[in-house]
Amino acid sequence: MVQTVRGPVTDPGATLMHEHIFGLSPEILWNWPDLPEGWDLEERAREAAGKLNELKAAGIDTIVDLTVVGLGRYVPAVQRVAERTELNIVVATGLYTYDALPPYFGNRGPGTLFGGPDRLAEFFVRDITDGIGRTGVRAGMLKCATGRQGITPGVERVMRAVAEAHRATGVPITTHSESATRNGLDQQKLLAAEGVDLGRVVIGHAGDSTDLAYLEQLIEGGSYLGMDRFGIEFTSFEDRVATVAALCERGHAGRMVLSHDSYCFNDRFDPDVVRRRHPNYHLLHISRDVLPALRERGVTEEQIHQMLVDNPRRILGGGS
Repeated sequence: MVQTVRGPVTDPGATLMHEHIFGLSPEILWNWPDLPEGWDLEERAREAAGKLNELKAAGIDTIVDLTVVGLGRYVPAVQRVAERTELNIVVATGLYTYDALPPYFGNRGPGTLFGGPDRLAEFFVRDITDGIGRTGVRAGMLKCATGRQGITPGVERVMRAVAEAHRATGVPITTHSESATRNGLDQQKLLAAEGVDLGRVVIGHAGDSTDLAYLEQLIEGGSYLGMDRFGIEFTSFEDRVATVAALCERGHAGRMVLSHDSYCFNDRFDPDVVRRRHPNYHLLHISRDVLPALRERGVTEEQIHQMLVDNPRRILGGGS
């Protein structure tokens, strides 16, 4: 069974494995509520549901919403979206930082100023087994991140806590990695040392790289590749498509998943600037543009089915 906002489902179907519904800045919204980008829950929920309904009509059944603490996770708002769409939404737990922990955790735990137990894993497990906050919505994915700084002490605490929660619950892990520094390999090394089954790990943003040798190293380590930033053009559309096609040609379709890393609403960026710089950064880009381009480069329907249906089903459902 795969946990979604509306409850467990037996088959997630065609799935985008790295998306976001809302990215929020709570302290900004609390203190400057009249900013032009604004936050009206009902209005934003209707907008988001409209986008997800278009995605459902385009043939996608499920998205994994990887908004965790540090990115403005607010599951009650996601519930309002889920009430308005038939598309399944899987939510995640974890903590997003490239360096230091938020003070709540940074001032607690071994080696900190005040010491005491490290509660990160406890919180993550609670989100998975009991539900997030008072929503009853159970997380179906764990997430951690490393930036260009690599595995800092704060990031290491998060990764070890994510590994502990994975061991306790069996829930899979997605990472944010920096392909430019090849730190997906560092992530694999630490997670493996913590007893994580690397076959339940997606190395996120692997699609930022065109280095086939690096990507095949990650595959050899046992993990899936997150080819998950289609529409973000600091790696060109042509390069992203060519990399996926080349890996399919080498027999690796069974180790890739596809996505955009897009948001229905994100107050961290000026939407006009985003649209101007990245006009294809939206939920329909894969269905409308990427899949036809992959087919033109010889990727078969079977391989597309693997990346969109079979692989997500195995990752989320725990199959082999």
